[in-house]
Amino acid sequence: MTQRRDFLAANAGRRAPMPGFVLLVHDRKDGDPAIRVGFTVTKKIGNAVVRNRMKRRLRALARELLPAGGIRGADHVLIGRDGGIERDHALLKAEFAKALGKIARGEDSPARPRGPRKPRR
Repeated sequence: MTQRRDFLAANAGRRAPMPGFVLLVHDRKDGDPAIRVGFTVTKKIGNAVVRNRMKRRLRALARELLPAGGIRGADHVLIGRDGGIERDHALLKAEFAKALGKIARGEDSPARPRGPRKPRR
């Protein structure tokens, strides 16, 4: 995923927060069974080197687990958290599998409520 509107749509979907990342899943309802994935890491996490390293770790997890555990026809967004860069790969993998299971069973956290937006100046 590369377009901002896809990331915003995923933000309104189901979420599974974990210590190293947050998994957002949004059913596209377009009839396409493809699993799409996107990654984001904010500047609060660190400089560009740290953010890119975190994204590489998240991509590796997605390559390993999404083909078998991902939801068909949905967008998956992984948001890197501060503690994710120091976490062991095996621990991140277990957390990702747990997050996918929670989403599949419907035990996810509710989507964030969207209140009225502040007017732009």
